[in-house]
Amino acid sequence: MTSEPPAIAVIGSANIDLVADLDRVPAAGETVLGRRFAQHFGGKGANQAVMAARLGARVAFIGAVGDDAYGRQTLENFQAEGIDTTALATVPGSSGLASIWVERDGTNRIVVFAGANGLVDPEAARRAVEGLDGVDVVIGQLEIPEVATIAAFRAAKARGATTVLNPAPAADLERELLGLTDWLVPNEVELAQLAERAMADADPDLATFGTTARRGLVVTLGEAGAEIVLDKRADRLPAPGVEAVDTTGAGDAFVGAFAVGLGLGLTPRDAVRLGIGCASTSVTRPGAQRSFPDRAAAAAILASLERATQTS
Repeated sequence: MTSEPPAIAVIGSANIDLVADLDRVPAAGETVLGRRFAQHFGGKGANQAVMAARLGARVAFIGAVGDDAYGRQTLENFQAEGIDTTALATVPGSSGLASIWVERDGTNRIVVFAGANGLVDPEAARRAVEGLDGVDVVIGQLEIPEVATIAAFRAAKARGATTVLNPAPAADLERELLGLTDWLVPNEVELAQLAERAMADADPDLATFGTTARRGLVVTLGEAGAEIVLDKRADRLPAPGVEAVDTTGAGDAFVGAFAVGLGLGLTPRDAVRLGIGCASTSVTRPGAQRSFPDRAAAAAILASLERATQTS
């Protein structure tokens, strides 16, 4: 494990989350009364960047926000988290928004409006990755145009960086993007969709995930932890028992922490354990970024993992 903070680049979405807490979701044509409403910072890319930064990584964010109040707030939030926003473009129009319904048991339903996230420029993404002082890991998701993520991943591979793709929300993937991905990190729903495509298309790129030492698969399993498949070996790693309040952003906490673990030189399984530790903490509080462990708590999770590794 290296003592130097890893350099992480995240290309992805930045949203404002509009969160309504409900006793239950309405049926079609029905109106229900909510219990609480709050506005939070979100977006899968932004969430992952914040988690990585709180673990001490040097983080650069590549994406776009609108020229509205939400965009200005997002920029200020990134800067407060110590994230490099040099490659965060401001474009005319609305920033990305997400409408989130959270039930009493923590289950959430999310509708995302892309806004500025749909305007992330591939050429700007390529230049951003090429221009970084250093880059160990590049993270991408599917809330921005895939062509932009492909451009960033091409540049990442040219620089010898590890690429981590969180294929969320679930969608068919471009073959080139799969070919540029070192670690694929879906949840169970996303994995099922990918498996259907692999069977239907006999897709060799999907078929290689988890079957070689070069390309790994990690499936997040919520309260059951995560499963890592690498070099034809599958390991189920459990999550600690916690009382879930809100699962929003837990997968993003996992991905950001997993990427930092890889950048620190942890074994892939220990990087998964770091992801599980951060995600498990996040579900005990409401919201996405606001539920993530702060820098002190994140450092404690990492230190605990290091101690466990040394004594095992």
